[in-house]
Amino acid sequence: MSLESAALSRVKPSATLAADAKARELKAQGRNVISLAAGEPDFDTPENVKEAAIKAIRDGKTKYTNVDGIPELKEAIVAKFQRENGLTYKTSQVNVSPGGKPVIWNAMIATLSPGDEVIIPTPYWVSYWDIVLLAGGAPVAVATTADTGFKLQAADLEAAITPKTKWVFLNSPSNPSGAAYTRAELKAIADVLLRHPHVMILTDDMYEHLVFGDFEFTTIAQVEPALYDRTLTMNGVSKAYAMTGWRIGYAAGPEPLIKLMAKVMSQTTSNPCSISQWAAVEALNGTQEFIKPNAKLFEGRRDLVVSMLNQAQGIHCPTPEGAFYVYPSVEKLLGKTAPSGKVIQNDQDFAVELLEQEGVSVVFGAAFGLSPFFRISYATSNAVLEDACGRIQRFCANLK
Repeated sequence: MSLESAALSRVKPSATLAADAKARELKAQGRNVISLAAGEPDFDTPENVKEAAIKAIRDGKTKYTNVDGIPELKEAIVAKFQRENGLTYKTSQVNVSPGGKPVIWNAMIATLSPGDEVIIPTPYWVSYWDIVLLAGGAPVAVATTADTGFKLQAADLEAAITPKTKWVFLNSPSNPSGAAYTRAELKAIADVLLRHPHVMILTDDMYEHLVFGDFEFTTIAQVEPALYDRTLTMNGVSKAYAMTGWRIGYAAGPEPLIKLMAKVMSQTTSNPCSISQWAAVEALNGTQEFIKPNAKLFEGRRDLVVSMLNQAQGIHCPTPEGAFYVYPSVEKLLGKTAPSGKVIQNDQDFAVELLEQEGVSVVFGAAFGLSPFFRISYATSNAVLEDACGRIQRFCANLK
């Protein structure tokens, strides 16, 4: 008899966390390793947010809270959606969970039955696929291409929808590609979904504030109000506010769904950390002045990385609209041989050899459902990025 359950056997550990853990292990052994695997801003949590958390501790706000969020945080989330997205919600339509992953998990376990299909454009954030599998659903991949900016095309979505389709996932800006949908692109997707009223939409807007140049962020319920009652709009404080370890994700959507998600939480995690919730209240209600300057810093890092990677032999790196990732192609390097004698047959081979030979940790594209690519997180300093990209250039030049 296996110790592992049938449900857990359907999934794999997070490839991004595994890559980062491997880099930490090699560093501990004394290797000079640069990890570009983890999706975490290198900025510190803003001082006003830290102070709000300290005050919450001193004020004794350390007890259990409402299962899916304190009223004050729900009110701050309602105000955020109105202020920034033109979306009107009641607090009864808001869920607060201990991170973005639990938001998705709670929604999927609350709604999926065996055989229910979930459309997931590739490349996708690594956890989407496995969360659906773990919840008993059937993930359906719809491939995108670099030529279309790694964005789901309306015709491909239409072709993938069946009577069993329960959800479609959207992620803009995207992890791992950095691709962000324009209003027109979202409207084309919305027009398809209007023809299929049985399909729910989960839109992951976690990187909303990290868009570059004159790109205007929009979310699908904002673009097509007729989809409002079918859309779970997800966000969080992790990326824009540099609060990854605080573990606060949130979403707003139809009240019946929000109630089901709270029911799941009542028998699993219970409430998110009370201190983190009060910190998130301050993050959403307090000053937002640092967000645009931080995004500008990320934009400069993006430009540096794209330029240096496109100077590496055999790599093509598109320029993304947002987030802090690039998703370069290694198609022209397949079949080449590394100095170790290893033949680069796929993007995983590329990532493994790059780590072994040059000490640069990246995540291979197959983990995101689309090969032959790899993902770099440029959420680190220019000096580190220049060093890492220089090593990648050297590695590619040494392939024969």
